[in-house]
Amino acid sequence: MFQLGAKNVQVIRYGYCHLRHFVSKSGSGRVAASKKVDLNDDHDDHDIVQSIAVPVNVVPTVDSSKRAGSVVGKKEERLPWTQSPLVEKGYLSHYKKLSKFRLSSLVVITTMAGYAMAPAPFDPATFALVSLGTGLVSAAANSINQYHEVPFDSQMSRTKNRVLVTGQLTPAHAIGFALASAGTGLSMLYFGVNGLTAALGAGNLILYTSIYTPMKRFSILNTWVGSVVGAIPPLMGWAACAGGLDVGAWMMAGLLYAWQFPHFNALSWNLRPDYSRAGYRMMSVTNPALCRRVALRYTAVIGGLCLAAPLLDVTNPWFALESLPLNAYFAFLAYRFYRKSDSGSSRKLFMFSLIHLPALMVLFLLNKKRWIFSESDEASKVVGIVKETALHKVIPVAVAESESR
Repeated sequence: MFQLGAKNVQVIRYGYCHLRHFVSKSGSGRVAASKKVDLNDDHDDHDIVQSIAVPVNVVPTVDSSKRAGSVVGKKEERLPWTQSPLVEKGYLSHYKKLSKFRLSSLVVITTMAGYAMAPAPFDPATFALVSLGTGLVSAAANSINQYHEVPFDSQMSRTKNRVLVTGQLTPAHAIGFALASAGTGLSMLYFGVNGLTAALGAGNLILYTSIYTPMKRFSILNTWVGSVVGAIPPLMGWAACAGGLDVGAWMMAGLLYAWQFPHFNALSWNLRPDYSRAGYRMMSVTNPALCRRVALRYTAVIGGLCLAAPLLDVTNPWFALESLPLNAYFAFLAYRFYRKSDSGSSRKLFMFSLIHLPALMVLFLLNKKRWIFSESDEASKVVGIVKETALHKVIPVAVAESESR
């Protein structure tokens, strides 16, 4: 099949001698040869090739007859065939991934928080409709986002197993799912809640899919636009409950807007190789120093907003005091990330951000200034105010008349 020249034979002889020396000294392998060949004699090239020894680490074989408890004729055990983890049955799990279920759940939770904090009566039907409608609109936005980013998601370790990248769903499925979710969700918001909530939802859908998604490819301003997208859901919840927006709604939106910078900048820090490979223009890739400064800067903004909430008559003074330790530790972690700029400090900042937001929302809710549970509560408060005003006007008149008599 092949022929070796005289020079090659000499090389093989040299290697074989060293190989025998290695095996005899180390004892870590054994020499396997088809037949013994004296390298000093003349032989065919084929014989020399057959005599080449290969050192291999092999576990010593044991005769099956001497093995304790051996059974003659025992069948070889084979592992059962298992389905690939990327291939799942049914479309429900695929659509769940397409909608980015956990991210959509966070959007719905912030919408619920906005509804709960609004100074208006709680209506279970409206609360359910705004929550479900917002979730469907968020699912549609995430589906369109994945549809546009398939070529880039395939280059990132974090996103290479998404359902569109792996072909578990077709692009037609993604578009169909997005249209159905957006249509149903916006209809719920418009007909079941009010026009303002539906307009906020539609605007956020367009902002996320048509501005934020393509901007990730050419400008780091995408982070600021994405923060606006994250700040709108609590406005939707507030508008659904109160029918309008006041200073409390904008306070909540400001907190959500500022929170996303330390949260996302810390997350993106350890994903820089992925973002760079896919060609995304993120602060952590193009301007790491700015990424760290912005994260620290907006933790200070969060602290300032919490201190301003009682002054704007949105919460009682206890909110500023109770949120102070929470915000101080958040700022401390952001400062450590700014100074160290390593994976450990960024990971700690990111993990604490997941605790900070729900804790801050709970404190905001517990310290809200006005609690109204039903229409009757609101009506009774209005009647009480009217009566008190009337008494203040009537009493001086009665006193004046009695004095004149």
